[in-house]
Amino acid sequence: MSDKKLERLATQPIGRLLWEYSLPAVVGMLVMALYNVVDRIFIGQWVGPDAIAGLAITFPVMNLTTAIGVLIGVGASARMSIELGAQRLDRAGIILGNTMMLTLVNGALYIAAFVYWLDPLLLLFGASEATLPYARDYMLVLMPGCLLTNIAYGLNNLMRASGYPRRAMMTMIIGAVVNVGLDPLFIYVFDWGISGAALATDIAMGVSAAFVLRHFFRRESSVRFRRGTYRLRWHIVLGIMSIGAAPAIVNAASCVVNALANNALLQYGSDRDIGAAGIMVTYTSLLVTVVLGLCQGMQPVVGYNYGAGQLHRLRRAYFLAVAAASVITGGGALIGLFFPSDIARVFTTDADLIAATDRALGSCLLMFAVVGFQIISTSFFQSVGNASESILVGMLRQVIFLIPLLVFLPRTFGIDGVWYSFPISDAVATVVTFVLIIKQFRTLKAQARLKTSETL
Repeated sequence: MSDKKLERLATQPIGRLLWEYSLPAVVGMLVMALYNVVDRIFIGQWVGPDAIAGLAITFPVMNLTTAIGVLIGVGASARMSIELGAQRLDRAGIILGNTMMLTLVNGALYIAAFVYWLDPLLLLFGASEATLPYARDYMLVLMPGCLLTNIAYGLNNLMRASGYPRRAMMTMIIGAVVNVGLDPLFIYVFDWGISGAALATDIAMGVSAAFVLRHFFRRESSVRFRRGTYRLRWHIVLGIMSIGAAPAIVNAASCVVNALANNALLQYGSDRDIGAAGIMVTYTSLLVTVVLGLCQGMQPVVGYNYGAGQLHRLRRAYFLAVAAASVITGGGALIGLFFPSDIARVFTTDADLIAATDRALGSCLLMFAVVGFQIISTSFFQSVGNASESILVGMLRQVIFLIPLLVFLPRTFGIDGVWYSFPISDAVATVVTFVLIIKQFRTLKAQARLKTSETL
């Protein structure tokens, strides 16, 4: 049965495969996003605007932990798909064992570092005297949950890559249901405030991690934990990290972006503007989450068929994924541009924060429709093992263009310079990404011709 699950990646129609793999991934990612969204809704409505601004300050720290999880999880799933497509099941098992060990080692290191330097980091990322206590209380409780998140997310990607998309979806759903149930209990009933939201997330991610670990100990799983696969093999580790580097750099770069944006907003605006940025990031993250679900559904299809040498199938998978992602980000941008106040009221009743959010969404979403194309393209480069291009495309929007814009535009245009940095970066990055994708397909076509001539 496990072999048949993998064979379908090479034989079933691409549209059906993308639907089968992407729908559970999208649902799972959306459900996972509920951890953050639900926390922010309850905190904004029941604790107050300073608390939601304090929560926005924690985004860079959380992005650092996410970057480490993505570095391992995304890189491992792409490598596993290629190995499974080439029928190298033993190497896929070694990737699984090494992924688990890398996650545990890195998690222990970053938890120790963040706890020790937490206050200086939060101040660096734009905390004020009013928001620092909220940010500190949230992160101190959340730290164990960050490691559990990395375990659940990283191994969830491998579950999907090895032929179990629906079970991967259930991993996220189970945890989200627990989180949504515990949030009002801890925040409102027990009156634990922002710390209660963090504790609910810890427990929920523990449940998800337990579920995904159980899968990989089952005998019927296509790839499972085996004795001898946990010892780190550096060629495997480097292979994982080379592919996972692009999304990890993007997440790490988000820390710099958030720090620059928060400090500029504090300099030219107020804590309410930082809160508005938090709401804007929450809304756009929901849209990006759906696109990332598409990426996760596309990745095993592209990776397996790349390993099997079926160029026409991976090309169709890419173009279908780009079309779907563009509809999502384009539709989401229109909603945010025309109904910004309604989005803000989901998180707060504070009039000043609602007005600041109107301004943020009205500026930042002007070119957001093209972001889906950029994200899918980054994932495509990862799926075919092109680490250098995936890193470059991943860095275009958040590092190469956005960071300089955030440094220089606010000096001339004040707070508007912060908001307009985002659409300008999106537009320029899209042009460069389009050129690189054309180059990649020409390379793949040349490789296919070479293999054909060698066979003849």
